[in-house]
Amino acid sequence: MNTFPVLDINSSEGGAKRVMNNALQAYGFVPNLTAVMANAPLLGEAYQALGGLFEKTSFSSDEKQVIYLSISAENGCDYCVSAHSVIADMNQLPEPVTEAIRNGQPIDDPRLEALRSFTQHLVRERGWVSDDDRSAFMDAGFTESQILEVVLGVGMKTLSNYTNHIAGTPLDEAFAHRRWAKPVG
Repeated sequence: MNTFPVLDINSSEGGAKRVMNNALQAYGFVPNLTAVMANAPLLGEAYQALGGLFEKTSFSSDEKQVIYLSISAENGCDYCVSAHSVIADMNQLPEPVTEAIRNGQPIDDPRLEALRSFTQHLVRERGWVSDDDRSAFMDAGFTESQILEVVLGVGMKTLSNYTNHIAGTPLDEAFAHRRWAKPVG
């Protein structure tokens, strides 16, 4: 159930309008997530700022998509897994990678699997990853700095995942063909 209004850019003012205009310029439309976050413009601004910073990390485009999807799947965010599946498709992340994450299965690519596994352990354990988790991540060719860059991604996606959980954000039509629902059980 949607408990927060999905604001309309045409009838919004101030910070809400600014947040939605930023999304419109970036994506060509205002995603419902942004229109919900605009109810608290500072949240929308923080999400956009963290997103901009995360895009500057040392991860490849594929790796960023794996991180976004892994966090959102671990948090059970139907909206974000659906949206990031479409974005991953647009960024040409191989569909078997996306489907593995969506279905809670290992990724065949060892490096991407190490990234998925580490990211999901980080979320699940609230930052308390084991030495084995760190070693597996580093053995796949990642660095200590990238451990902290994953933390940045977790911070960013936590804002959107939790907003969607609280608000019941309706899925945009643009993402509907990749609709995902958290597995029951």
